[in-house]
Amino acid sequence: MSQNPEDTNVGFPPSWRWPASSSSITTNAEQVKSILIVNKLRTKPVIDTIDSFLVHLRTHYPHVKVFHEDRPDIPQGVEMWRPGQGAQKIHLVITLGGDGTILHASSLFKVGAVPPVLSFSMGTLGFLLPFHVDDFSKALESVFQGKATVLYRMRLSCAFSDKDGNSIGNKGEDWQVMNEVALHRGSSPHLNTIDAFVDGQHLTEAVSDGLIVSTPTGSTAYSLSAGGPIVHPSLSALVLTPICPRSLSFRPLVFPASSSITLRIGERSRAPAGVSMDGQASHILNPGESVTVRSSLHPIPCINRSSISDPAFDAQGEGAGPGKEDDWVRDINNLLQYNATFRSKALLRHSRS
Repeated sequence: MSQNPEDTNVGFPPSWRWPASSSSITTNAEQVKSILIVNKLRTKPVIDTIDSFLVHLRTHYPHVKVFHEDRPDIPQGVEMWRPGQGAQKIHLVITLGGDGTILHASSLFKVGAVPPVLSFSMGTLGFLLPFHVDDFSKALESVFQGKATVLYRMRLSCAFSDKDGNSIGNKGEDWQVMNEVALHRGSSPHLNTIDAFVDGQHLTEAVSDGLIVSTPTGSTAYSLSAGGPIVHPSLSALVLTPICPRSLSFRPLVFPASSSITLRIGERSRAPAGVSMDGQASHILNPGESVTVRSSLHPIPCINRSSISDPAFDAQGEGAGPGKEDDWVRDINNLLQYNATFRSKALLRHSRS
């Protein structure tokens, strides 16, 4: 689907359509008027980094308002921000932490469009966090000069229903999930029995430890550990992965993003199902209750590391120029060690020489 020209500006556009996988952001210093900082627990490295950020922003972008979510450890000199209706509009989100930090940032925007997210790795894995924190001045300059490109990471919209099909939980609003929705047997010693429906058609009765519905982004998280496929995040797809199924023929499936997947706890299930969304427990579903998962209308625009790549590398024939390199390809090799051989690094160095 093509992108609405009105939707390319940073901030909250009037409406979103599913955009192209990578697109230039038409940003400049006048358009970015507010920044929300989302960080992990305030350890000393995080505190020092936030202080450096604030000094840099006040020196180079004094017109920008800086917000922080409502927490007891809010930094000095920033304004408090609370999500929900009537919240101050945010034009750029900066995250400092691990992959869990960007998942938390996603959860702050449950309704409507999500501002572009500039993520800095200060955690363990950092698969979703493209920038090293030492590059923050260069990354900010890229955004304010309109040179940044984004990858629109798909989210899931999740709605819960009781036995009669009536909405339950979350006050009628759909949950927005970036990685996955997982149904699991929790502490029960019994397997779940879950009926899976695709676009209203019964697909299968799954007897297993649970089922996962993930986005392409989430395909490298819990779904991957359960044996699911690795899916490029620019694709629009839903991944259904069983957790320890009783049947040997139950294999993961990939559906188009236009599909609607309903998981209903079977009446014969010997255990209720716990529901976790992006790793956070949310519901307990009893027999007859269900969750319906669809593609959200509001993806997350994540700013690419390749936005600030050095053009000199391209001139030397090494790598790609700014905005062209695929961060994901690099990450599945460097972070996930995709198809890594058993040869030692010493042997590899010897063979190259």
